[in-house]
Formats: sequence, structure tokens, C-alpha cells
Amino acid sequence: MKNLFARFAKDESGATAIEYGLIAALISVAIIGGATTLGTSIDSKLQGISETLDGAVAVPAAD
Repeated sequence: MKNLFARFAKDESGATAIEYGLIAALISVAIIGGATTLGTSIDSKLQGISETLDGAVAVPAAD
């Protein structure tokens, strides 16, 4: 019985799995944050292009 508790106390496989889970969660939070920032920046650029195109004057075609 004492040997069983000693093996259980030395088993670190659960701790390793938790560490990998925390690392994966941290990486996913960083990716989400970066994608959100990049998406906002791209949206701003495309909005500016759209406004520029909306304000452009159409040149009539020569007949």
C-alpha cells in the first residue's frame, strides 16, 4: 500500500498535461488578440478605400 502511494505521488503525467493545456490556452489567446487587431486595421483600410471610391467622379465615356 505504501508503494502505491509513493508511485502516485511521483506520477507527474497529469501535471504535464495541465501545463500543455495552459500553454495551448495562452497561445490561442495571443492568436485571437493578434487576429482581432489585424482585422480592425484591415477593416479601417478597406473602409478608407471604399470612401475614396464612393467620392470618385465617374468620367463619361467618349462616343
